[in-house]
Amino acid sequence: MEDILREIIQKEELFFVLVIAGSITIVSVFKALTGMVSRLAHERTRREVAAYIAEGSMSPEQGERLLAAGKRNNGINMCG
Repeated sequence: MEDILREIIQKEELFFVLVIAGSITIVSVFKALTGMVSRLAHERTRREVAAYIAEGSMSPEQGERLLAAGKRNNGINMCG
């Protein structure tokens, strides 16, 4: 195993290709996971708003405005 690592490090071109490929893979996995968490949070919010509307705590118009506000900001919390 150590021989393989030494050989890879000695061949600079191969080393840089492996580092770049590994970095791209890690970034892709991280981006996919954050997108999945974001979609799950959005769906949970939709379900909670639907529950409030069903129990009568919120009118359908209020729920619609609440969900539309999240779409305008594209999920980014901004001040002002």
